Amino acid sequence: MIRSMTAFASGERATAFGTLGCELRAVNHRYLELGVRAPDELRALEAVLRERIGARVARGKVELTLRLRAPEDAGAFVVDDALVERLGELALRLQPRFPAMQVGFTELLQYPGVLRTRATDADALQGEALALLDQVLGEFIAAREREGGKLVAVMLERVDGIAARAAEVRGVVPAIRAGQRAKLEARLADLAQPADPGRLEQELVLSLQKLDVDEELDRLDSHVAEIRRVLGQREPAGRRLDFLLQEFNREANTLGSKSVDPRTSNIAVELKVLIDQVREQVQNIE
Repeated sequence: MIRSMTAFASGERATAFGTLGCELRAVNHRYLELGVRAPDELRALEAVLRERIGARVARGKVELTLRLRAPEDAGAFVVDDALVERLGELALRLQPRFPAMQVGFTELLQYPGVLRTRATDADALQGEALALLDQVLGEFIAAREREGGKLVAVMLERVDGIAARAAEVRGVVPAIRAGQRAKLEARLADLAQPADPGRLEQELVLSLQKLDVDEELDRLDSHVAEIRRVLGQREPAGRRLDFLLQEFNREANTLGSKSVDPRTSNIAVELKVLIDQVREQVQNIE
């Protein structure tokens, strides 16, 4: 399904290490440009985060933000009871040798390893972060696809308009050719000297060749069929569509340059307007 490059998604996840928050937002960009903001605890995960997003996102300026809000008891201390027990046993064993020895409570707590803060399991925290990213990334892709569906509907409406204008040109070209022939014959009839029939036919052929737009109309029809096919694909198509729009514009310009009738001139202008409207939407396509 065609996807828009603009989207936003966010989520939170409660963990033993605190509340993880994740935000993904993106705007239009020619290529994939990914920025990552993460707390120190998850900084080592940046390469994996980039790889995971890059596997599912092809274009756009994407910003990933990860946050970690520590739990309320994050600053609580943990006492190593086993170590305190061993220190107590040692004090009792040494008491007969040092009867005046006294150990205060605060001194005991200052002994290395007796008192520590809760340790963070880096691997577990990274696993939680990746699980949250997968969840938010899924919502992010879904948002892009929903917006992409709307863009496709708008573009197909304009493409239908382009096809209709091309058919309109085909309908009026025979009448324009007949009118040009009659106009040339009338001019030649006004000449003082009768024109050579062979020369007349030659002038008619040259004049009508300048008005021949069948090739441009055939290419327009081919481009219309191709853009409809591309809009039905699932893979990223923004660059392909941008190239197709250049081809559309080239045919519209040629039609305008060959026009000798207000009807085809007006249609050429309408074609360029429709093509520009499609191009504006293509700039949003991944």
